[in-house]
Amino acid sequence: MDRAVNGAQHQGVVAIGAAETYASLEDTAAAGGLHVLLDGVEDPHNLGAIIRTAHAAGAAAVVIPERRAVGLTETVARVSAGATAYLPVVRVVNINRALDDLKNRGYWIYGLDERGQQSYDAVEFTPPTALVLGAEGHGLHEHTAKRCDFLVRIPMAGESAAGVASLNVSVAAGVVLFEWKRRRSSAAPVNNL
Repeated sequence: MDRAVNGAQHQGVVAIGAAETYASLEDTAAAGGLHVLLDGVEDPHNLGAIIRTAHAAGAAAVVIPERRAVGLTETVARVSAGATAYLPVVRVVNINRALDDLKNRGYWIYGLDERGQQSYDAVEFTPPTALVLGAEGHGLHEHTAKRCDFLVRIPMAGESAAGVASLNVSVAAGVVLFEWKRRRSSAAPVNNL
């Protein structure tokens, strides 16, 4: 049993399952809804946390690149607390081409970047919406940022004093995704029967 789990902790039970499969951008974009694109997230814990949060906030899909980024792994599935089974994850050859495709389908692209001119809580998220988050350490790539309709930021209270310019990517995703959800919920008509 220890060999089957490759040194991972277990409780005397091992299950063998099929490898995770990826959805297609064509299918998820046609269905509409919020798409969360990750520009090179490499830490499986961050990817798992973002998938879990995106699912909880009501996103339609998470989009990741094939290269220079983590894919669906056992760690990602574990950290997502099972959300990988419910939220489609799309793996694309090139994030910038995926953004171009979404734009051609009428999506508004919002890039989360510490250099953004607008605060995330002041911008209007026009549907259909795509939210782009950068990688750990360097944020959005320049070519990716140029494809965004809006660059938004999360204002930091202690920016100059503490020397911390941004949040961890999975924390930042949670902040913005739940603002998007709050706005969507408050825009929905209340049915008083």
